[in-house]
Amino acid sequence: MSATLRSARDYLRQRSLKFRGALMSLNDPNWGRRPGGGNQGPPDLEELWRNLNRKLEALFGRRGGDGAGGGSRSPRRMSGGLGLLAALVVIVWLASGFYIVPEGQRGVVLRFGKLVETTMPGPRWHLPYPIESAEVVNLLGVRTVEVGYRNNVKSKVLKESLMLTDDENIIDVQFAVQYVLKSPADYLFNSREPDETVLQAAETAVREIVGKSSMDFVLYEGRAEVASRSHKLMQAILDRYGTGINISKVTMQNAQPPEQVQAAFDDAVRASQDRERQKNEGQAYANDVIPKARGMAARLNEESEGYRQRVIERAEGDASRFRQIVTEYSKAPQVTRDRLYIEAMQEILSNSSKVLVDQKGGNNLLYLPLDKLMQTTPPGAAVEAPKAPAEAAAPQEPTTARSREAFRSRDRESR
Repeated sequence: MSATLRSARDYLRQRSLKFRGALMSLNDPNWGRRPGGGNQGPPDLEELWRNLNRKLEALFGRRGGDGAGGGSRSPRRMSGGLGLLAALVVIVWLASGFYIVPEGQRGVVLRFGKLVETTMPGPRWHLPYPIESAEVVNLLGVRTVEVGYRNNVKSKVLKESLMLTDDENIIDVQFAVQYVLKSPADYLFNSREPDETVLQAAETAVREIVGKSSMDFVLYEGRAEVASRSHKLMQAILDRYGTGINISKVTMQNAQPPEQVQAAFDDAVRASQDRERQKNEGQAYANDVIPKARGMAARLNEESEGYRQRVIERAEGDASRFRQIVTEYSKAPQVTRDRLYIEAMQEILSNSSKVLVDQKGGNNLLYLPLDKLMQTTPPGAAVEAPKAPAEAAAPQEPTTARSREAFRSRDRESR
């Protein structure tokens, strides 16, 4: 062993001396020139290659030296070459353990197939194969699984897309699931086929949600809710399996009845739309008529209430006035009767277009203020009088009654 080390040391010393000599020859300005002549150019490459081959053959013992001295140095050269080759192999083997983890990814180091550690982004090193191995897993990459179709909605997979609803109808559903990784170790070791696991979990979750919903709910107003509920159920299933997968989005690509009943279903949908349209039109008409009727009823109630209050107040006022007249009449009957008579005549004659002339006075000059009469009595007043409302004529009855009583009392006094 000591002889081998000495031979390796001697060989390395010789190689270092040769290397220094080569460097010095490169720095020499007369490099490449032959000693006996001028500048002959660089050395012949074929000659250099032949010299290198001879040295290698001598190093590995394929060619022995001349005489006894050459035979004694061959084992040393052979042992030194093997040591250098072994060192080179060890260096290459150790260098194979270097690897780089890109940003957004994680490195998983395995020692004899068992998880050792998870490395962060950057240059890393592990014990070379077969002791340790490393796998780089992308955590930020979005993976997609298609359920019910492949690459295109038209290329359907009926065994995945046909589902049964709660009201015993069959619908054709295609959807896509996008997911990322949250644990590279779970992704590599807890599931043999992660994509197939996601596919089966997604199909199971959607079938459960669709089976608890009606056909109209899945096809129309509940598509977003079906996707949301499927997302939650799918994530719960994958977490229970420990797959290290995080569902990012569930997209409903298409939901429709089977092609065999598509025409009949379209007719039913159109009939349902017509029914909804007619219901909306009837509701709009009701919303237009009912408020008007309610407003008119409220207006009539208010008018009747106002009329009632007006009649009550007028009756109370007439009663109060009659009591005052009775009181004054008890104090001065004659004066009260004359005043009542004059007021009655004034009220009656103010609404008449006739002119009364006193012939007993002997006044020959008669002045008729026709302009004033025409202003106070508009034409057609006698014709329009019957059209007055009943409540307008009602308040005149007490005055007429009072005037009649005044005439009767005057007749009794004259007798």
